[in-house]
Amino acid sequence: MSCAVCTSVNETEFTAEMMIHFCGHKHLANPGVFVFPKVLVCLDCGFSRFTTPESELQALGKGVEVRKAA
Repeated sequence: MSCAVCTSVNETEFTAEMMIHFCGHKHLANPGVFVFPKVLVCLDCGFSRFTTPESELQALGKGVEVRKAA
């Protein structure tokens, strides 16, 4: 697979840890959702992409549902 931005094949996969926060003042007390994706990074231009694992995706969906209901 090649980079979607510069078409380089110089890409490497890394493990990552990130926190995704919900927008808005009503979510200030919500700590967000920890996500542990594999991140594919182009070592030439820096473009990065990841896919959110299914279990974390469900947690994000529940947070969005709570936000819509509020």
